[in-house]
Amino acid sequence: MNVTSKGRYALRVMLDLAQHPEDGYVSLKTVADRQGISMKYLEMIVGGLKKAELVDSTRGKEGGYKLKRSPADYNVGEILRSLEDNLAPVACIKDGSVHCEQASACMTIPMWKELDDITNAYLDGVTLEDLLTGEKWKAGH
Repeated sequence: MNVTSKGRYALRVMLDLAQHPEDGYVSLKTVADRQGISMKYLEMIVGGLKKAELVDSTRGKEGGYKLKRSPADYNVGEILRSLEDNLAPVACIKDGSVHCEQASACMTIPMWKELDDITNAYLDGVTLEDLLTGEKWKAGH
């Protein structure tokens, strides 16, 4: 699994919006300035988030983007999958399914499939709220 800059920046954008709910709709320029991401790249990332219905947008002077749900209702897996082509550890697994002509004879497929399942379960178990608070990784939890 290799999370590209698209996936990493998507998480940063979602966290930025989650940290500023009182701002309502936040302009792309504001997010770009706060996160140090180019506007052009940010437009592409936010376009993917909007297409996946993870953010809401409005146009005009007070326009911008905001989260559609509470941070606790987003998981990292859905955010990454909205922009990443494939989070699987190997190319022959895509969207949880095996796509390989050699699959029936490949002795490693069960291991790769299990790793993919474990990775997705982990990412689906981490919410934006977890990232905001950091509580999930503090000692004793």
